[in-house]
Order: sequence, then C-alpha cells, then structure tokens
Amino acid sequence: MTLKKLTGFILLGLFILLTACTQSDQSSQNTDYETTKKMVVDILKTDDGKKAVKDLLTEEDMKNELILNAQVVKDTIEQTLQSEKSIEYWTKLFEDPSFVQAYTKATEDSMKELMTGLLSDSTYKEQLIKIFQEPKMQETIVQALSSQAFKAHLEKTIQETLESPLFKAKMTETLLKAAEKAQQSEGGQGQEQQGGGSGGGGESGGGSDSSAGAGG
Repeated sequence: MTLKKLTGFILLGLFILLTACTQSDQSSQNTDYETTKKMVVDILKTDDGKKAVKDLLTEEDMKNELILNAQVVKDTIEQTLQSEKSIEYWTKLFEDPSFVQAYTKATEDSMKELMTGLLSDSTYKEQLIKIFQEPKMQETIVQALSSQAFKAHLEKTIQETLESPLFKAKMTETLLKAAEKAQQSEGGQGQEQQGGGSGGGGESGGGSDSSAGAGG
C-alpha cells in the first residue's frame, strides 16, 4: 500500500474515531477530544496530509466506493451527527480557532473546485435563485442585514478597506487619471476656441480690404 493511500485511510480512520468519541461517556470525552483534535490538526497542517486528502478524493476507486456505499454513508452520518452529543461535540470542535484554520487550509482547494463546478451547473443556479426568491429567505436576509452586529461588521470592513495601502494606491491612481483626462479635455476646448477666434478675425480683415478696394 502506498504512503498516499495509507495516509488517506488514516484520515478516514480519524474521522470514524472522532465520531466514535461522541458516543463515549462524559468522563473520557474531554481527553479523547483533546487527543484526537491534536492528531487531526497536526496531520491536516502537513503538506502530505492535505495532498493525501485531495488525491484520495480524486481517485476513481475511491469515487466508485463512495458511490456504491453512498446510502450507507448517508444513513450512518445522519444517525451519528443528529445526536445531541455529536452536535455538541462538533460545535465545540469547530469553535476552536486552531482546528478551524487547519481544516480550512486543508479543504480550501477542494471547496473552490466544488463551488466552481456548482456555479457552472445551470440546475444548481436555478435552485439557488429559487431559494433566494422564497419570502422566508428574503426575510431572513433582511433581518441579518439590519442587525447591529452586521452593521458593525460592515462599518469595520469599510474602515479597514479605506485604510488599506492597496486601496489608497488604487484610489490615488484613479484620481490622477481622472485629473489628467480633465486637463486634456480643457486644453482641447481652449485650442478650439482660439482657432475659432483667429478664423473670425481673418474674415473681418478680408471684408475691410474688399470695402477699401470698392471705394478706390
């Protein structure tokens, strides 16, 4: 068995172990939690761990295995994750910044590929649009956008953006280009006005000469 597959199976085993920990008694749960959390975090932080997860999920054998056992996996996960102990356990786990950071980094590329594939799927986009058109969803979004927490977050984000050196540089560049275009536009209009004035003076001079010739 290759190191890649071995690491992949270890990761799957750790997932099963994490799930099994939720069924343990309360006295040993904290110890199991800290131990398994450290193991998972340490593995996910390594390049080999991240590569093993990605390679494992893209292998044809694993894809076929997941497809064949999809219903079994679905039922097992639902039964396990819907228990109160499991919900409490996973909630606690994902509230830990170090675990969330390691998990996010390990799954970032896979999630990007997944979202790109979903957003290019017309059926998924139609379903997404329908969800956002539902009155309850719209009401929830409005409530979230109207909350003080969101307003404070938005204000902080805007302030951080305005203070960002990159934003300041872009804004300065845009303003300089706009000022340069305005100057060029004003210069062109001034030249046109000067040209028009010179032409008018020439015509007046020609008219005077004609009058003088007629008088002679």
